Amino acid sequence: MSGPSFPENAWYAAAWARHVAEDLLPRQVVDRKVVLYRRGDGRAVALDDACWHRLLPLSMGRLDGEDVVCGYHGLRYGPDGRCVFMPSQETVNPSAHVRTYPVVEEHGMVWLWPGDPALADPATVPDLSLAARPDWAGRDRDYPLACNYQLVVDNLLDLTHETFVHAGSIGNAAVAEAPFETTHSGREVVLTRWMLGIEAPPFFAKHLGRPGPVDRWQIIRYQAPSTVTIDVGVAPTGTGAPDGDRSQGITMQVLHTVTPSTEGTCRFFWKLVRNYSLEDQALTDGLFADSESVLAEDRVVLEAQQHALDDHPDKVFYNLNIDAAAMWARQLVTAMTAAESGSGSFAAPSVR
Repeated sequence: MSGPSFPENAWYAAAWARHVAEDLLPRQVVDRKVVLYRRGDGRAVALDDACWHRLLPLSMGRLDGEDVVCGYHGLRYGPDGRCVFMPSQETVNPSAHVRTYPVVEEHGMVWLWPGDPALADPATVPDLSLAARPDWAGRDRDYPLACNYQLVVDNLLDLTHETFVHAGSIGNAAVAEAPFETTHSGREVVLTRWMLGIEAPPFFAKHLGRPGPVDRWQIIRYQAPSTVTIDVGVAPTGTGAPDGDRSQGITMQVLHTVTPSTEGTCRFFWKLVRNYSLEDQALTDGLFADSESVLAEDRVVLEAQQHALDDHPDKVFYNLNIDAAAMWARQLVTAMTAAESGSGSFAAPSVR
């Protein structure tokens, strides 16, 4: 790989908002180690996680008011990254500062912009609004994965793997056999798949609670560079779901965004939400547990795939029809990184 697989001029999830408090939280975003905390007025701050003096991670220090105090020699940095105190001297070296990053709090998450600050437009934060809407209920989680973030995106854009990886939960033969439609516009890709008159997989049969054939849908929306939302559900066949009436079925949305840490690691954020039985906490917990089991199966595959890629660095992927959405997503990212490197300008590429 000749250059990074991730663009820098983009918003990436750094943390769920509730995890950023008046304490120091280290994170790594596109090869940058940062430390997050909140000011007294609640605003989130992101600084380079390295002291200007001897590079000790600032996250190993402490927060004193709104200042970060280095745990090595006590240098203090304000929320703007400027050093405001040095030990044993009255004059503070004017060059002493650490980089700050634009941050935005949206959809219950703190987003960080690692690229050119002048281009950081809050209006371009990926749409994960269902994560924070009161008319949807659910639970969230995030954790590190030992794989390149694009492998996760590929996995989410091609759900035919459910037939084989998740056969005991959400997968059955219908997923691999059903036709699908892929459309694209600007920096988005949408894949739509309907499976009509099928047997419900165990996960959906359990939560639908009604016997008989179902109509199942998967509507996947990708937002470059690394956000994927999946609208999924089932309804008894013949009750109108393909025509827009889902009232007899169950609808869920699985919200994902993947933050590259390095070329071979990432942080995976996800939340499963639903728009029915909002007050049923036991249902929320059950759905979450079932989803965690499914994602654990994905994790095994993704990290094994990364190990295989490390062993075969010259491997070129072969693509099947089922890879159409992933191919488009990768071309969008390639166009974005090429524009940043000066080797091209961003334009929506074509997939044939």
